[in-house]
Amino acid sequence: MPMHNTAMDTATEFGRMLGPLRRAVMRQVRNTEGLPDLPEAQVELLRALTEAGPTTPGELAVRLKIAPSTVSNLVRAMNTAGLLERVPSSTDLRTATLSTSAAARNLLERYDRTSAATLKKAMQQLDADQQLLLDRAIPALAALLVTLERKN
Repeated sequence: MPMHNTAMDTATEFGRMLGPLRRAVMRQVRNTEGLPDLPEAQVELLRALTEAGPTTPGELAVRLKIAPSTVSNLVRAMNTAGLLERVPSSTDLRTATLSTSAAARNLLERYDRTSAATLKKAMQQLDADQQLLLDRAIPALAALLVTLERKN
């Protein structure tokens, strides 16, 4: 089904806003909580690992739909930073099971709590109609995410 000009304009504008919106929230979070400047890829990997529980780098690559070499690079940096616990396999020394460290789980909880508070405070500064539009957009955004994930 072809997009109407309005849908294309909405898609273009929405796409252009995603990065700046995320960065604006993260700037506020870091300034408010003094949290470290974790790259988004590391945060995404930590979230996936927290949801999945202990898993291998290969399974993470499949789950995140990224190259195994990208996961290896992320794991190396995050292991050095103390964000991951890496347990070598007893049968294959080339593989390991990964899990989040207590420090990483605490960091994610702080990011989530502060992000929610930051967004809530900003949203309260919008007028009632804008707040209602955002509230009503949540189911559509969730459906959009499912649609995008299904296509990959």
